[in-house]
Amino acid sequence: MIEKIYKYYSKTFSVSIDSRKVKPGDIFFALKGENSDGNKFAKNALQNGAIAAVIDNPEFLSDGCILVDNSLKTLQKLANYHRNTLRAKVLAITGSNGKTTTKELIKAVTSKKYKVKATDGNLNNHIGVPLTLLSITPDVDIAIVEMGANGVNDIAELCDIAQPNYGIITNIGRAHLGGFGGFEGVKKAKGQLYRYLAENDGVVFFNDKNIILRELIDIYKPSHPVPYSKFINNAIVSYDSDKLFINVKIQEGDAELLVKTNLVGDYNLENILSAYVIGRYFNIEPCQINGAIEEYVPNNKRSQLIKTEKNTVILDAYNANPTSMMHALQNFKSLEVKNKVAIIGEMLELGEYSNQEHSKIVKLLSELNLDSILLVGDGFSKVNLPVNAKYFADVYQCLCYLKESPLKDKFILVKGSRGVKLEEILSLL
Repeated sequence: MIEKIYKYYSKTFSVSIDSRKVKPGDIFFALKGENSDGNKFAKNALQNGAIAAVIDNPEFLSDGCILVDNSLKTLQKLANYHRNTLRAKVLAITGSNGKTTTKELIKAVTSKKYKVKATDGNLNNHIGVPLTLLSITPDVDIAIVEMGANGVNDIAELCDIAQPNYGIITNIGRAHLGGFGGFEGVKKAKGQLYRYLAENDGVVFFNDKNIILRELIDIYKPSHPVPYSKFINNAIVSYDSDKLFINVKIQEGDAELLVKTNLVGDYNLENILSAYVIGRYFNIEPCQINGAIEEYVPNNKRSQLIKTEKNTVILDAYNANPTSMMHALQNFKSLEVKNKVAIIGEMLELGEYSNQEHSKIVKLLSELNLDSILLVGDGFSKVNLPVNAKYFADVYQCLCYLKESPLKDKFILVKGSRGVKLEEILSLL
């Protein structure tokens, strides 16, 4: 059956899971979600130009449909089948923080010499990884596949689908604690990438200054570990004249390279070093790496510096967990600017650790000497708030407040989990 579907797929190398976005020649996969059933839209997909529709409910069988036992499993099998036809080397990226920024920096660097395809947006789960693999055309040299996880076995399953040749764990922090059963569960889950690469003669890039990553290297013993120190003797962070964007002086042997970035926060250092090391491993010259990193400007709600008509905003509203939140607040504290305001959304998927972790964040906020603090989401509802803080149950309550009490001439940090939708307040800042 997979061979039959692949014949259709190989005509255009394009699939879709949204009947409204089908392009002529796509294969449509009817997937089931919490609130929808893609089988119901197979006919629409075919009318919109799909070359075939893969369904798993015989009630919707019609001309152009291919009936399978499970549409999602078939999508994953097709992705794995396609991966084994490719000449591209597959680099997998996972970690608690910095996955997407690291992915984008590595893409920018490796694109200086190779044809590169990387995960679009955050397509990094059991659906997104197959879609990423199926977007890789035969002429690609390097495929960069971001892998996310909400449970202990997720990374292992994604590795079995993507079969990476190379891998990197950006870091391991206190993210998705509810799904992992605590921090040790996070370590075990992320470590599955090292395990896969160790068992399949793959290459592991790792920051050997990170104690947790060194521990995992000792546990899984990959045959081809590449520590950052192989290419970097030293790295020193400084700031631009406005003390906002970070610069990094990288020493490799006797040579020094000053990288001037458009990234806010020294927590981006490990993302930059990852891109440098992987670039050097793939024989890209330091000057090309420098150019690629300096040209990169974040535009994905991650550490974006935005100057509006009224305020200056650091927008970091794509995701948040206790580790990334601490890093962002500590960086905000270090910035030598006046009139600081923090608009903080709750951190989701923390389970029984939620109240404890939100209390820690509020305690740190109370120590930052901010003009005001706006806290959004149920995670803050049971926390004792400092006198300069206001609580809102959701972003819409916060929007109403900002309309009545607009902020002006402020330096504002906006950070929270994606589900809080804090980006919706940007138009009022």
